[in-house]
Amino acid sequence: MGCLRAIVCIIFPPLAVIDRGCGTFLIVLLLTAAGWIPGVIAALLVNYAAENR
Repeated sequence: MGCLRAIVCIIFPPLAVIDRGCGTFLIVLLLTAAGWIPGVIAALLVNYAAENR
């Protein structure tokens, strides 16, 4: 995961996972609406997992 994507994960998590699919985007969006920290964690995990495949 690049530095720019990690920064986007922290600032606006749903934008960082928009290229991972609609379901992932919606889950991260809901987690971000529930609380900013869960959205950031989910976005970081999704992007880290996608990079290691």
